[in-house]
Amino acid sequence: MSLSRRGLLVAGGGAVGALATAPTPAAAQGRGRVRTGFERLAADGYAALSGQRVGMVTNPTGIARDVRHIVDVMHADDRVDLVAVFGPEHGFRGTAQAGGSEGRYDDPATGLPVYDTYLKSGQPLADIFTASGVDTVVFDIQDAGARFYTYIWTMFDCMQAAALAGKRFVVLDRPNPVTGRAALGPVLDKAFATFVGREPISQAHGMTVAELALLFNGEFLSRPVELDIVRMSGWRRGDFFDDTGLPWVPPSPNMPTPDTALVYSGTCLFEGTNLSEGRGTTRPFELLGAEGIGPAWAEAANGLGLPGVHFREAYFAPTFSKWQGKTVGGVQLHVHDRRSFDPVRAGIGLLVTAKRSWSGFAWRSDNWIDKLTGSTRVRTLIDAGADTDEVVGAWDDDLAAFRAVRKRYLRY
Repeated sequence: MSLSRRGLLVAGGGAVGALATAPTPAAAQGRGRVRTGFERLAADGYAALSGQRVGMVTNPTGIARDVRHIVDVMHADDRVDLVAVFGPEHGFRGTAQAGGSEGRYDDPATGLPVYDTYLKSGQPLADIFTASGVDTVVFDIQDAGARFYTYIWTMFDCMQAAALAGKRFVVLDRPNPVTGRAALGPVLDKAFATFVGREPISQAHGMTVAELALLFNGEFLSRPVELDIVRMSGWRRGDFFDDTGLPWVPPSPNMPTPDTALVYSGTCLFEGTNLSEGRGTTRPFELLGAEGIGPAWAEAANGLGLPGVHFREAYFAPTFSKWQGKTVGGVQLHVHDRRSFDPVRAGIGLLVTAKRSWSGFAWRSDNWIDKLTGSTRVRTLIDAGADTDEVVGAWDDDLAAFRAVRKRYLRY
């Protein structure tokens, strides 16, 4: 029996098709039970894209279960009129480092034109969609679950631009790799909006990209786009990535494993300090440190008694980025109970103890920490001597309000 378009798609805020809500059979509860939005789209013969000139916003994570890239799969299928690709930060094929992209080129594998979306938004991005000749823009990128991971804002910018250009927008859903159980952390103050946070969502949002698209369309876009989502089947909100049976592809050069994603929404805050966040090592965002740090930091961090995590005194030499070529001291996070682990609380606890135990601690001179946390509050509280509980408690009201809004857009 073939799937109908309505069985697959949910219009922005509309009713969920019957197939999308069907319970997962007991035999499919183990590994391999999750089918991505792309898998469900392909199983329906791409009916949802019939008669449309299609452009894909994707990167190396846009893969089928057999790890072939979906652009290669769709380009070879006569049922899809794929005419363009749009690359985000790091690029479509993923060759660029943080803060870079691949530019405009023709993809050697398919001959398709690849357009660069990185740091483009509004009318300039709408003009790119118009020039590409597409009718429908399709988004399929694996997220990492944190507000400052830029792909969700690529999606936001592309939704906004598609609305301006009169294009339809389709999101193929993929799992939140660190579960969709809860929203955690401070909520962005719009006065601090940047590409690492366009709109007031929490630091760890606990949503899938399709759910975020529905939220963006319903709450933040002044001109909503014609939006459809293709849901996953078999995914549960408590699933970590290794519960899904899906293959992992690093969504960016410094997100090598799902373990990285597990800590990222907390330890990425160290980008706003003079400490290394582990870039240039094999365990980015799990290793943190700077020259001159000794065992006192690990002792202080363990003294917080944070659930689910131990902090090991560690020494390493980054091959690039901060402290390149220097042997630095610091900590490595070892998460031993990921269900009780709160990455944002851990990140705050590490900032508090780093400042107290190392005299060389400093914020980046551009106050990048304010962009990452979404306001001046975290920085000023820590500078004033607040402890971990005081800093975390400061965002309770904002987080409760966001959770109430978020709940309306959850689809699993």
